[in-house]
Amino acid sequence: MSGARLKHYGWGREDEGMTGEEQAFVLGRYRAKFARDAFETKPVPRLEDLALRAPRVVPPASLAAFCTSERYDRVAHAYGKSYPDYVRAMLGEYGNAPDVVAYPRSEAEISAVMDWAGGVSASLTPFGGGSSVCGGVEPCVDGVRYKAAVTLDLRNLGNVVEVDQTSRAALIEGGAFGPSLENQLKPHGVTLRHFPQSFEYSTLGGWIATRSGGHFASLYTHIDDFVESLRVVTPRGIVETRRLPGSGAGPSPDRMFIGSEGTLGVISRAWMRLQPRPKFRAGASVRFHSFFGAARALRAIAQAGLYPSNCRILDAQEAFNTGAADGSVAIMVLGFESGDHSPDAWMARALECCADHGGTQEAAKAGDAHLEGAAGIWRNAFIRMPYAREFLTPAGLINDTFETAITWDRFESFHDKVKAATEQAILEATGVKGEVTCRFTHVYPDGPAPYFSFHALGRHGALLEQWQAIKNAASDALIEAGGTITHHHAVGRDHRPWYDRQRPELFAAALRAAKRELDPQGMLNPGVLIDP
Repeated sequence: MSGARLKHYGWGREDEGMTGEEQAFVLGRYRAKFARDAFETKPVPRLEDLALRAPRVVPPASLAAFCTSERYDRVAHAYGKSYPDYVRAMLGEYGNAPDVVAYPRSEAEISAVMDWAGGVSASLTPFGGGSSVCGGVEPCVDGVRYKAAVTLDLRNLGNVVEVDQTSRAALIEGGAFGPSLENQLKPHGVTLRHFPQSFEYSTLGGWIATRSGGHFASLYTHIDDFVESLRVVTPRGIVETRRLPGSGAGPSPDRMFIGSEGTLGVISRAWMRLQPRPKFRAGASVRFHSFFGAARALRAIAQAGLYPSNCRILDAQEAFNTGAADGSVAIMVLGFESGDHSPDAWMARALECCADHGGTQEAAKAGDAHLEGAAGIWRNAFIRMPYAREFLTPAGLINDTFETAITWDRFESFHDKVKAATEQAILEATGVKGEVTCRFTHVYPDGPAPYFSFHALGRHGALLEQWQAIKNAASDALIEAGGTITHHHAVGRDHRPWYDRQRPELFAAALRAAKRELDPQGMLNPGVLIDP
């Protein structure tokens, strides 16, 4: 990974981005989509040209060694990576920038920052890699309850502290970024094997706090599956859970913090279950004339108990947009892997399931098949996709995604209702016909996790309002049709209105009670998940 610092605007590090060829491909798709030769593009303000208010608080001398109010640090911690984050940053709107960014090096320093922030009536935002796409890391200041904002960045707590080879688990600090974490595990011959799209620029603590979805499309889909125990710093003290392979002793304390999105405490370290590094792989790409036919094949695979590591399907337009196909067929990207045995028998049975539903195999090879053909093209597009937003947003293009989950018996009607509602909202908001595509990211025996992408020709000066209208319509449709507001992107502030509709009210009351007990001043990430 590059040694350059993370961009204050855009994805990745300052010396990274899409190549000219990649940009031309992406913009070419949009020119054809909207019949435009070019797009009106706004300049993005330089870091040195941004106007920031003076810090409203100054850390005491005891914290000064690991706290800063420098321009870059404040700007880089003002937003995550959601579409509205990019728009507001492009407009130079940094009134929400934290007053102070703390980089603690120990649990004691985390606690000291909490004590100080409480004393000066500041909100406190835990921060991993800042890759949130749902408004999960934006500081909060209302001038009444919260008179300042402090962000707590855990990057200095990034070590693999201990590896237990016998139990195949490791004690890892919460600030460990994906590549560093895996590099530290590699000499031991093991892997966490959790690869979200944000892998390079997100941390273990962030994955746990947001119930991150990772590489595995079946069986081990969420970070939940790998958590053995947690250690969490709260304003009331430290909570440490017991290392156990499983337990029936009441509600799980781990589960209370997994998915808590920084509202109940800061995950300082965790014992994580590991896996052997894969030695055997098999991959294939399968073409279907019908997206629903591909979905039925995937249901058969999921319900057969084969548990592929990768079993994503792309509708015809999604496959075309990424260059994986010509737009006439849906694509299934299928993969199996193991650190112990050949997966060929599992692949053979999965391909039989595909054939039963009209699937035609493009390739099935050992070794690096997951890097070849349509599978390889899609994989590369998936990894590179986040870099596109930093030049598409200034061009006035609205490109965003939303993901959900639904049971198999409701999927087809659910898909059609959500897609139609989103397409209509794009037309009403922009006056121009847009595009909505769908793929599956994860699959279970009882249902899939559909992931929708939408593309619209926006108008500078109205991008936020247009995006919000589309987002509202899509979110309303998926909640009304019985889906979840998020399968793996978390709630944040962007999804709060629909999360409030999804969760049982008595559970909300219980969550508020837990918040009051662990965070009496309500300083931790206010507005996310629950109001104090």
